[in-house]
Amino acid sequence: MAQELNGFVCNGLPSSPDENELPSGFPQNICDDVPEEKYLCSFCKNILRKACQTLCGHRYCWACVEWIVKYNKTPICQKCKEDEPPSINEDSILALGKIFTDAAVSKEILDLKVHCINLGCTWKNILKNYEDHITQCEFSLIPCSTGCGSMILRRKLADHLEKECKNNMTECQQCGVKMFLKDLQMHTCEEAFANEKKTFKGESANKEKFRPPGGNRTRDSCRFAELGCNFKGGKERLKDHENSSVVAHLASVFQFVNTLKTTFLQNSSIANGCSDHSSMISLSSMIAELQFKIQQLDKDMSSSDSLASLHTQVAMESNGDLETDHFEGPTCSSEFSNLQTVSYSGQTLSECRNKVDALELKIQTFENIVTVLNREVEKTQATMAAFERQNKIDQDAIRALERKVSDQQHLLTLKDVIINEFRLQILALEQTSYEGILMWKITDVNRKRQEAISGKVTNFSSPAFYTSKYGYKVCLRIYLNGDGSGRGTHISLFFVVMRGEYDALLHWPFKQKVTFMLLDQNNREHLIDAFRPDVSSSSFQRPVKEMNIASGCPMFIPLAKLDAPKQTYVKDDTLFVKCIIDAAT
Repeated sequence: MAQELNGFVCNGLPSSPDENELPSGFPQNICDDVPEEKYLCSFCKNILRKACQTLCGHRYCWACVEWIVKYNKTPICQKCKEDEPPSINEDSILALGKIFTDAAVSKEILDLKVHCINLGCTWKNILKNYEDHITQCEFSLIPCSTGCGSMILRRKLADHLEKECKNNMTECQQCGVKMFLKDLQMHTCEEAFANEKKTFKGESANKEKFRPPGGNRTRDSCRFAELGCNFKGGKERLKDHENSSVVAHLASVFQFVNTLKTTFLQNSSIANGCSDHSSMISLSSMIAELQFKIQQLDKDMSSSDSLASLHTQVAMESNGDLETDHFEGPTCSSEFSNLQTVSYSGQTLSECRNKVDALELKIQTFENIVTVLNREVEKTQATMAAFERQNKIDQDAIRALERKVSDQQHLLTLKDVIINEFRLQILALEQTSYEGILMWKITDVNRKRQEAISGKVTNFSSPAFYTSKYGYKVCLRIYLNGDGSGRGTHISLFFVVMRGEYDALLHWPFKQKVTFMLLDQNNREHLIDAFRPDVSSSSFQRPVKEMNIASGCPMFIPLAKLDAPKQTYVKDDTLFVKCIIDAAT
């Protein structure tokens, strides 16, 4: 049956996640402050997880988009449908190939301040670390790993498995009752108690039956001392002696029985002349049986030693010494010794079986705990893999941004160069004269003279100026240490015809009179020099290059006169040169 969610009709399984997993987006209530609208998914209304943007400009969680595309035949942007009026167009149709990740918003989201909403947890950090915390938060409710259906705190999972989980109950081997492990370790069922009581009474009766009158308990002498064994020692040494001397003790018993047989036959012959036939047969059969058992025990000596060592080890593990009653006096039959051995072995085997059952129960509990831990490790590994993928995406984005920054820096450098060129052009335009008159202010005269003397910069030119709005384009060139015949003794000043925009409309060669003036800044005595162009010189023909060859006054003013204290051509390290071009042809 079709399902409907946020206006989408779904012809498949619902998209709701598992109960112990987060939804597609992060819940809004984990944020310390109310998140902005741009951080919310247009579908699930939660904080964006792996934010992506559609062609229509709306943002979704990546998982939400995948779900919409998968379970809708015609997936349309939910935001576009909700607009008033609806703004549905071709870009509103969702497709995985038309969606791109929004790295900028994702980075802002990961820096949001959040806190853990589990009751009792005080964790606070940024959203980038939220998923890592929530997978190991001790206050998170998680389902029991055995499938019992209980939701418990992660910190109490081990106690639940051991004390409360109904799927982790075990069965008593004696009475068959199911119970928790903690109860089984303290459990003593009535049937086992009855069996133990019955066994204890049987052993006591046998001991009383075979106890000789007047016998005293001893732990210092061997139980076979009456048969000729002279060994004496402590409890542990007596046990080792009895385990290692089984054949010798049985040989003593066999010798004692033969002595009894001979004495019995002699006494019977003397008293009655002949013995009771039935008694003889019974005694003979008993002796034959004892001889067979002695031979059998002699063959199984190696296995007897192994059993003795096993008994000793089990006794040590049971946290106490296994005591056996020792009585003085002869042992009259092997049935008493066999009964005592069987009782001892049965009791030890029962204790071992109980310990093995308890250990198996503990192992099962630990296996369940290990299963839970393995699941947590798998989740952590999946989270780490997701982080690594995201880190790779982030690194690619960082490299792309670095390339963009490098390009922008290059563009900024070009922009600075262009701006500087424009500044120079604007400055030149501001200083450009269209009246055939140039007032040239030269600053830093002393520094520039030193550069000219050293040959570093021998000359420099004035800004260009025009004889009229659409007239000749000209400039001045000055040598502060002289040039040609005036080198080292005079200042040389030259006139330069430049290539202009309107040269095709002008008369050539250039014929207008040129007047140079070096201004006295006290207005006393200006230095004036003038010349008329030589029409045959190439310096005054129409320029074919940017500038023609300079022509003028190589000995414009002597350096000695320039430096004379009475003259004020240079004042405040500045001098002024004026050029006047006669407007008449």
